[in-house]
Amino acid sequence: MKPPSRPGTVLLTDYAWPDDTVERSVIEEAGYTLVSGPAEPATAETIEELVAEHRPAGILTCWAPVSATAVGASPDLRIVARLGVGLDNIAVDAATERGVWVTNVPDYCVEEVSDHAVGMVLAWTRGLAVCDRQVRSGRWDPAGARLRRLSTLTCGVVGYGRIGRATVRKLSAFGCRILAHDPYPPRDAAGVEMVELEELLCRSDVVILHVPLTQDTHHLVGTEQLELMPPGGLLVNVSRGGLVDTDAVVKALASGHLGGAAFDVLETEPHVPARLLDQPGAILTPHVAFSSDASVTELRRRAAEEVVRVLRDEAPAHPCNSPRDAAAGSGARR
Repeated sequence: MKPPSRPGTVLLTDYAWPDDTVERSVIEEAGYTLVSGPAEPATAETIEELVAEHRPAGILTCWAPVSATAVGASPDLRIVARLGVGLDNIAVDAATERGVWVTNVPDYCVEEVSDHAVGMVLAWTRGLAVCDRQVRSGRWDPAGARLRRLSTLTCGVVGYGRIGRATVRKLSAFGCRILAHDPYPPRDAAGVEMVELEELLCRSDVVILHVPLTQDTHHLVGTEQLELMPPGGLLVNVSRGGLVDTDAVVKALASGHLGGAAFDVLETEPHVPARLLDQPGAILTPHVAFSSDASVTELRRRAAEEVVRVLRDEAPAHPCNSPRDAAAGSGARR
């Protein structure tokens, strides 16, 4: 039997799966009301209208933008919970100023994203994508294959957090040399050489990005950085599209300086530039690195549980800010 309804509405702005059953189960079993927006991410204006209409105490958001206007549109709002890791679609500063918690689920897809990154490296070294396209088009040319031995390459991992460390662990099994760069390097990184970004780019045959998108990391890799990479190398981005200057990558692929670009994310997604599609060295997947049957279910449950915790005046498990007015109350408003 469900507990009696508690005052409080939770708005699910959008969702990248067939239904809202997991989120609804968690929210409604806790006695709150879930209102779901459109499955596809709506515009900032549409989300602002939904927030003004329903005055939610909590917001669950996947890809839809939660603007400063949206944050301010509900006087009852206490938490914006991201169904994911990155916070670039949430006005975090505005939430902090208004005493609203912002949370994420930072570790639900560590294995999936690192698997995807390593899979893209293998697809490039073994020519899996290129050869598949050739065979399907009627071309059978094993003599023309240009394949690489991974154990002889140097792989540079930019970002040595949870996912970066998992990628390093998996790459280590192939025997390649591994470099890593992080603004907060660990004291001990066994089997990994920690270097500055410029040195990593200069020495790495493969560069893998595992960093968040911020003002400081926007276009972290552009023309200047690509020119530092050895000729014929591979760039892998499974983090955020805005980390990479796509036009610069297209030019580097077209000139032959860059041997491959494996992207799960694009700064223009879901639109894919035609010039990028035309490059045979491009390996593209539709922002699915995070996804598996296990990871998506875990993500949805844990994000909804964060909302319930805060609405019950408990501390969030994964706070991403320190709300200005949090000390005014108890529990989550500590």
